[in-house]
Amino acid sequence: MGGQGDDVEIEWQLDALDLRPMERWLQAAGREPALLDIRSPSVGVSTVTAVARGAERLVDTYLDTADWRLARSGHVLRVRRRAGRDEVTMKNDAPASSGLRRRLEVTERLPEGGVGALDSAGPVGWRLRALAGRHPLVHVLEVRTRRRPFDLYVADERVAEVALDETTIAVGTNHHPVRLQRVEIEAEPDWVKPLAPLVETLQRECGLRPATLSKFEAGLLAGGVRIPGPPDLGPTSIGPDPTTGEVAFAVLRRQFAAMLANEPGTRLGEDPEALHDMRVATRRLRAALALFADALPVRAHHVRSELGWVADALGAVRDLDVQLDRLEEWRSQTPDDDRGALGDLAGVLHRQRAEARASLLADLDAARYERLVAGFGTLLRQGPSRRSPAARAPAFASGPELVRGRHRAAMKAARRARHTREPGDFHALRIRAKRLRYALEFVSELYPGQTSKYVRAVVRLQDALGLMQDARVATERLHGLATAPSSGLSPTTVFVMGGIAERYRQEARDLAHAVPRYMKKLRGGGWRRTIGAMDHRRSEHPSLARWPGHTAAAGPTRPPVAGIAAVDGAGARTPWVREPVEHRPPASSRPDAGDDRTRFRHGGWAAPSAPDPEASQDPPSPGDPASPSPRSPANEARAGADAPSHNGGGFGHDDR
Repeated sequence: MGGQGDDVEIEWQLDALDLRPMERWLQAAGREPALLDIRSPSVGVSTVTAVARGAERLVDTYLDTADWRLARSGHVLRVRRRAGRDEVTMKNDAPASSGLRRRLEVTERLPEGGVGALDSAGPVGWRLRALAGRHPLVHVLEVRTRRRPFDLYVADERVAEVALDETTIAVGTNHHPVRLQRVEIEAEPDWVKPLAPLVETLQRECGLRPATLSKFEAGLLAGGVRIPGPPDLGPTSIGPDPTTGEVAFAVLRRQFAAMLANEPGTRLGEDPEALHDMRVATRRLRAALALFADALPVRAHHVRSELGWVADALGAVRDLDVQLDRLEEWRSQTPDDDRGALGDLAGVLHRQRAEARASLLADLDAARYERLVAGFGTLLRQGPSRRSPAARAPAFASGPELVRGRHRAAMKAARRARHTREPGDFHALRIRAKRLRYALEFVSELYPGQTSKYVRAVVRLQDALGLMQDARVATERLHGLATAPSSGLSPTTVFVMGGIAERYRQEARDLAHAVPRYMKKLRGGGWRRTIGAMDHRRSEHPSLARWPGHTAAAGPTRPPVAGIAAVDGAGARTPWVREPVEHRPPASSRPDAGDDRTRFRHGGWAAPSAPDPEASQDPPSPGDPASPSPRSPANEARAGADAPSHNGGGFGHDDR
């Protein structure tokens, strides 16, 4: 695929008011080698010679999809017609630095059937297929150029091509065409640095200046065409006194924007980190949709399910990316006799990755995915409901209880994993620790500098558990490959795979001994300080004075006596945490004194029973069947919906 040295174009693009000074310099260098301060990387010489080639006329047609998928991904598709040869080229739009551009450039001969007949395995064809998908291409721009090329030589080595271009860009029937005069110097990679002094000399002596726009960009600018940017999903900032709905939508908009921004890189597949970041964004979206469920529209539940489908497709590729990376690391440490066997295994994994990528691209091209993107974008632009009591509740009121719920779930999973030491229970703890981490990160802007230290402790636990799960999934994959009748692996390869599987098992055993040390941090002093700071902000924040009947239903109403135990949300007896007495206002000044009409439920705040002027009817009271308690079957079903995506959460645990 891309990224190789011969796929990179390195050239200076210089604008000229007049090309004649540059033409005279080249003609002089053709008659007599020019003496310049230039040193060859291989031989010590200080002269450069210019050799003219025949002039040619180029007709360039730029294509894109109707919704600018190529341009929005940072790529340009050009069909060039010249005497005797037609070709199609794809470039990226890497910006210039002092006129020098380094960018991807891959080219294929244009087949008789046009761009649509390109080989899907060719350097342009596969990239076009990945980025444009099933969307047809349309004409965007036409550029006509008269080019006079020269080859530059140092001794007998060709070091660069200099092109004097006179370009005309049509911008419609009612406008005069754009005319450009430009010098382009395309250098061989090893000669970029040695030629830099020459280029500076040419700029001074020939009146050249660095071009800031490519020809494609200049044509769009002249025609008044703007490439659409990322979709406007609504505000992503969080104010000083936000509601729960405002925080929820800000978090969702940021993560959805991150998911969409990484889609082009995921489609290309050249940088595994793009896919990883897109997968992380989908995970965070699903976590936020579950955490803030009561403050979101009902249809958000369907969005979460659809994001699970996307996460499965991303995870299938990511698991193989991580395993191939690990395999390459082990290959470098393996004796020469066994490297061939590991090469056979790598070949099998690469084939599986190609199949997983093909399935992923099919999913991203599907109408189902487009409906998800369009529908979720519309939901986010609409913003939080003004009729939802949970959405209108102050975020400082709901934040501590949302985090407490995730902490209780993590503690329950930790106790079970400590007792059973089963891999499945360690994996369940990893999922719940991740949800706790995400919950803290989602509300961290409300508590600047007060959650980061505890989050780091949770991340260390999550990373250790992630490595355990990676080892488990890798062992299962290796076993499946070794026992599959159609694998075609040699006995030597299978034997080496057994050794790798044992290394994974030993790694998992070592981690299982280390994990309890991290588990202790879940409920240590870091947790008490973090939740104490959150409760303090809740008690002192002025917004709660305007929110009738606020209570701290999930925590003790007064500082408990040390040594007295209570039953936590997971049903286990644990010592109460002493809350700082000075953080709680006097009973006579508390807004909830004598008023218990409001109750916290489902991770949000219910409205008081008084009529709501913005609602069509009164919200149900806590005792109403439509308003189940946090431990009701309805809420248990909600918790079950917060399950991991179906791929089991394999590789790529470092989901930032």
